[in-house]
Amino acid sequence: MTGNRLGEFLRARRAAADPAHHGLPAGKRRTPGLRREEVAILAGVSTDYYIRLEQGRDKHPSSQVVEALATALGLSADAADHLRTLARPAPPRKRSTRTAYADASLIRLMDGWHTTPALIFDRYLTQLAANPLGEALFDWMGEETNLIASVFLRPAARTFYRDWNVIAENCVAALRAGAGADLDDPALIRLVGGLSLKSADFAHLWSRHDVRSKTAETKRFHHHLVGDIELSYQSLTVNSSPGQQLVVYQAEPGSPSSDALAILGGYRLGTAHAVQERPV
Repeated sequence: MTGNRLGEFLRARRAAADPAHHGLPAGKRRTPGLRREEVAILAGVSTDYYIRLEQGRDKHPSSQVVEALATALGLSADAADHLRTLARPAPPRKRSTRTAYADASLIRLMDGWHTTPALIFDRYLTQLAANPLGEALFDWMGEETNLIASVFLRPAARTFYRDWNVIAENCVAALRAGAGADLDDPALIRLVGGLSLKSADFAHLWSRHDVRSKTAETKRFHHHLVGDIELSYQSLTVNSSPGQQLVVYQAEPGSPSSDALAILGGYRLGTAHAVQERPV
């Protein structure tokens, strides 16, 4: 994945930009998005200089230019941070050869959450650990441990995620956010290369250069054992293990989704017959 990363990002985000956002006529354009000269004018730089940035002939714009480009392209906070990282990449970091693992004390904590699905992912969304209810909720992944690979390659994902298109976009954007400027990581190269060959949907979304960190939102699932479930989730940084995130799901108390989680927990423990109906 070496090459003109800054230029590739600028081209992709320029193509995704909405001319109307800047009061420019959309009209009939040969290509989608903004023209190079429009971005240059909006950012207050010469067209020639902007072209040099896209072509990789100049890879280190000033901080002022970076901020102006972020505004001109209408970048989100995550995408603007990614642009800053590409323009000012950190020195290559030494990669550990150890297998990533989840902290044992954190796993014990998760295992005590009997009504809350919880999972730990690394920065490339490989599942490192899950509590029993988390395992039950994501049992459709089978032996696959990488969430993105499961989303794009396992047919069950399109049934499990009731908003699969949105989930797919968010997963790819989160993967790019997790990678940052470290696109030469062999693990990332293998993951992206393999998925690009096997899934045209993934290849298309990766080429868009969307960047968006996982934070908090509501997701709609359809589980093969308990039917439709709607859960909110929080994605929390594991400070003791850089790059890892603890994802915790919750159902609204007293809701049908809460009942469904209780039944799912019963299935997981082999005690579904003991789950009683909640009194009205």
